[in-house]
Amino acid sequence: MKCYELQGPSGIDGLALVDKPVPEPGPGEVLVRLTAATLNYRDLITVKGGYGSRQKFPLVPVSDGAGVVEGVGPGVREFASGDRVIGSFFENWTSGEPSEAKMHGALGGSADGVLSQYRIFPKRALVKTPKHLSDIEAAALPCAGVTAWSAVTKLGNIKPGQTVLTQGTGGVSLFALQFAKLCGARVIATSSSDAKIERLKTLGADHTLNYKATPDWGKKAREWSGHGVDVVVEVGGVGTLNESIRATRIGGTIAFIGVLAGPPTSDSRLPLMVMQQQRLQGVTVGSVEDLQGMANAIAASGMKPVIDKVFPFDQVKQAFAHMESGAHFGKIAIEIG
Repeated sequence: MKCYELQGPSGIDGLALVDKPVPEPGPGEVLVRLTAATLNYRDLITVKGGYGSRQKFPLVPVSDGAGVVEGVGPGVREFASGDRVIGSFFENWTSGEPSEAKMHGALGGSADGVLSQYRIFPKRALVKTPKHLSDIEAAALPCAGVTAWSAVTKLGNIKPGQTVLTQGTGGVSLFALQFAKLCGARVIATSSSDAKIERLKTLGADHTLNYKATPDWGKKAREWSGHGVDVVVEVGGVGTLNESIRATRIGGTIAFIGVLAGPPTSDSRLPLMVMQQQRLQGVTVGSVEDLQGMANAIAASGMKPVIDKVFPFDQVKQAFAHMESGAHFGKIAIEIG
């Protein structure tokens, strides 16, 4: 089988296509023929060595993949050859609260990922693909989908009539917009591109803000929502946190996910967060149970992930370069075949 491998933190150019034997599933294990993968910003950081000692080398990168069961090991009755499946981001976090042990072995970081034609998964880490999704669409779910699901529904606890603010047009943000609308919430969506803003409106955004044209977008979001938004899906990190604090209502939640916007500004509004009793909630994907719950909701609603562009398996480097450019709207996919 062919797979991509990193020998060290050598960047996109360090991705090497190598040959390895197809593994055999042992007791409780499932051999999956991977057909599709999608990229997260976290994968780009990983390829560049941004996680330091927490990632291993050599490493098969990328966490999010989907495929077809090729074979099962002894004791596996939940899956059979031909089943279409999705692999969970955390193989050891099946349910309940997170812990160090449950969050050990994240795919594409401290454990080999899915940029491979075949991979062994423990049976506990697999979920069947919703029937209406293609494998490429299903491959968008494990990290970006579950992260947005956790931010909006599980930890954000969004109810009908409440307001969610999303930032940009990456995978997590678009999933968050879709899940918020699924919950009956209003959505304020931001972007630096007027063209992308028009696409956000077609996905159901109730109000949009160009954050370059409107640098005080947090204030404007608070004014539009009337009292401040209930949940901000914060993917920018400390670089956008000040405006997120301004946007959030008293007692509201900032679901803190990403690091896209760079270093903090000097005029920190953290004291305002304290004064308004806001909650800064870290979000790191979720469990297999969360993946299953999200898949059930997607199957029931017929929702489909937003796919930006699909690259063939021999153009993985170009796929990473496209992510690095920031030009994408939705998920960047790789067809493994």
